[in-house]
Amino acid sequence: MHEHEHTLDDGTVIRHSHTHTQTKAVLNRMARLIGHLQSTKKMIEDGRDCSEVLIQLSAVDAAIKAVQRIILKDHLEHCIVDAIKEGDTAALERLNKAVEQFIR
Repeated sequence: MHEHEHTLDDGTVIRHSHTHTQTKAVLNRMARLIGHLQSTKKMIEDGRDCSEVLIQLSAVDAAIKAVQRIILKDHLEHCIVDAIKEGDTAALERLNKAVEQFIR
């Protein structure tokens, strides 16, 4: 459970917590992703063929995108639902900025 606070446009401070149901799955994927990235680094250090390295980097990129999707889905299902219930427009603005970065 993650507890934090937000200040609304009118100065009201809202303190709440969210249950992120996918934290363990995200951390497991991140551990595998880090291992995969380290293996790819080793391939480069060992002078492996560039096309092999590019294939591995493509797999790393796909794994990062999968983690991003899981986090975004979890955020929408928990944090944003709560923010809408509480009238927390700042949370929606932060989500909008994050989505802009996500889809670049």
